[in-house]
Amino acid sequence: MNYILNIETATKRCSVSIAKEGKTIVCNEIAEEGYSHAERLHVFIEESIKEAGISYKDLVAIAVSQGPGSYTGLRIGVSAAKGLCYALGIPLIAVDTLKALAAQVRVESGIIVPMLDARRMEVYSAVFSAGLESKRAIQAEIITEDSFQEFDETLYFVGDCAGKCKTVLTKANFVFLEDVVYPSANEMSAFSYEKLVNNDFVDVAYFEPYYLKDFMIMTSKK
Repeated sequence: MNYILNIETATKRCSVSIAKEGKTIVCNEIAEEGYSHAERLHVFIEESIKEAGISYKDLVAIAVSQGPGSYTGLRIGVSAAKGLCYALGIPLIAVDTLKALAAQVRVESGIIVPMLDARRMEVYSAVFSAGLESKRAIQAEIITEDSFQEFDETLYFVGDCAGKCKTVLTKANFVFLEDVVYPSANEMSAFSYEKLVNNDFVDVAYFEPYYLKDFMIMTSKK
């Protein structure tokens, strides 16, 4: 059996799933304001392995959310994934964070726009068809009243930006699905299995998360 451990830590949600042949069989996750990833991640991994009734040697790959997202969160997830890959001698798979977020939406037509907060009015966003085909590459953008004006179809916005964006993005064809807030390891399962089948792996030694923007350390003015 092809068991894959999926790790999602790009946002405030710390999420782990075990998938068999691309189907999630166990998922443990929590979203907290304090970013408890460092404390929760390895606990969730251990619990998920146990609940799935397997051992680490049954895993054929580790999949990790590649970003964009929280710098610290991504580092924690990637470090854990790399450590397990080295220890178990299995490949590493990188999954698009925004595509996994968009996969929580089930619509027959229209456009899905996953967005993650990047401070102030800036977001990390991408654009997908209802069938999750890429319509626009991932980018960091500042949301204005003119954003997404080129689309006439119904746009379904998901992510943790609804609060700050829905007062600006007010066109009749803009719909905010506010129940879909953070990406989850649950939706990673199908994508990681597809990459396993296609031998689409990343280099364990050199892989880095997709931060999209340079990490900035804020220093005191004093």
